[in-house]
Amino acid sequence: MNSISRRHFLKLAGATTALIAASPTLKAQALPGRVVVVGGGFGGATAAKYLRHWGGGGIAVTLVEMNPNHVSCILSNLVLNNSLSLPKITFNYEALKSKYGVTVVQGQAVGVSGKQLLLGSGSSLPFDRLIVAPGIDFDFQAIGVRDPANVLHAWKAGPQTLQLRDQLRNMTAGNSFVLTIPPAPYRCPPGPYERACLVADYLKKNKPGSKIIVLDANPGIVAEKETFTKAFTQTHLGVVEYHPGVVVTAVNALAKTITYTENGLSRTLTPAANQGKVGILNVLPPQTAGRLAFNLGLVPAGQKWAPVNALTYESAVVPGIHVIGDAQSTPKPNTGSGQPKSGHIANAEAKVCADAILRAFAGEGPDPAPMTNSSCYSPITASTASWLTATFAYDASNNATMVAVPASAGEASAPTSDNYEEMFDWAANLFADTFA
Repeated sequence: MNSISRRHFLKLAGATTALIAASPTLKAQALPGRVVVVGGGFGGATAAKYLRHWGGGGIAVTLVEMNPNHVSCILSNLVLNNSLSLPKITFNYEALKSKYGVTVVQGQAVGVSGKQLLLGSGSSLPFDRLIVAPGIDFDFQAIGVRDPANVLHAWKAGPQTLQLRDQLRNMTAGNSFVLTIPPAPYRCPPGPYERACLVADYLKKNKPGSKIIVLDANPGIVAEKETFTKAFTQTHLGVVEYHPGVVVTAVNALAKTITYTENGLSRTLTPAANQGKVGILNVLPPQTAGRLAFNLGLVPAGQKWAPVNALTYESAVVPGIHVIGDAQSTPKPNTGSGQPKSGHIANAEAKVCADAILRAFAGEGPDPAPMTNSSCYSPITASTASWLTATFAYDASNNATMVAVPASAGEASAPTSDNYEEMFDWAANLFADTFA
C-alpha cells in the first residue's frame, strides 16, 4: 500500500522534527524588527513562538487573537463519541507570553493602514511585517442555506462540537445522521470521513437501526481512500450510506431538510418517516479563506484563497503581508499547492514563514528549498485508527510551488489499536510545539 516504514512515519509525525531550521547566521544576531501575527491557531501561534525562539530579544512579536483560548479541531471528532472532553484540546497563550516574550492582544483585526494593523477597538499596532492566519470561512449561499445561524457544522471546534455531541446522544434510535462534505479544498481532508466512521461506530453501539448518510460533493473519497472505503463497506457495513458526486442545492437547517442532485436526479431528505427520517443534519459548507483575508485585499477577485510565494508565504497581492494556514494557496491558480489545509501543515508553514522573515530582517534571502510535512491520524472506531503522511518540497520548475515528494506519501495498511494510542502522542507533540 505504501513505501514508508512505520518508524519513518512516526518520525515525521512528531511536530518537533521540523523540516526547516533558522539560518545559522541568525542565531548569533539580535535582530531588530516588529512582527504582528493575527490568528492564534496552529499557524499563528507557531509563527509567533518561533519568531521569538529563533529571532532573539530584538524581535518584537505581537499575537492578536479574538478568543482567550484556542480549541483544536484536531481530535475534536473524539468529543462526539465521548472519548475526549473539550478542555483536553483547549489551549491558552500563557507559555507564549511567559516563556517566549510574545505580547498577546485579545481583539479583532479589521484592516490595515500603511504599516499599522487596525483593531476593532479603535487602536492600532505598528508592524514591519504582518502575518495573518485567519483560517476558513463558509460559503453558505453556494448550497442554498436559508438560515446560516442554525447550520450545525462543528467544523470550527468549540460550542458547536458540544451541540453536535448532545444531538447525537439524544437522537432517536432508527433516525439518520446526515453529513454533507464540501468540494475540495476544505479544512482537514480526512476529517469528514473520520467523523462518519466515529458516528457510525457510535450508532452501532447506542442507536440500533440508525445510519449515517454521507453526501459527498467530491467524485470520491478525498483522503485515505483505501482506508475509508474499507471502513464504509466492511467495518461499518450497513451503517454508512455513502453518496459521492452529490450537489447540494437547498438546506433548511432548522427544519432539517436538505435537497440535493445525484446522477441527475433531485432528492429531498426530511424528518418525515417516509423521507429518510433525518434526526441530525450536519452540514459542512463549501469553504473559503477567512473573512480577514478578503478584507485586507489578499484574495483576488473571483477566487476563494489567498495566493502566496511558497518560499516565504508573503502575499502575491499585497507586499509585506504573509498568509499561513488554511487561508493560503500557493500558485497553481485557484487550486493551491496540494498542501492540505490542516493543523500540522499550518505549523510547518509557520516555521518556513518565520525563518524567511528573520532572514529578511538580517538582509538574507529565503531558504531556496523549504520542505513541509503533513501527517495525521484518523480514528476509525472508538479504539482503532489509521494514519496518513506526505512531505512537500519547493519546486521552482513546477509553478514555483510546493509539491508532494512521491516516495513520502502513504497511509497505514490497516487501522489498529496501536495507531489509536500513538494518535495521542502525535497530537501531544503538535500541541506542545505550537502552544507550550
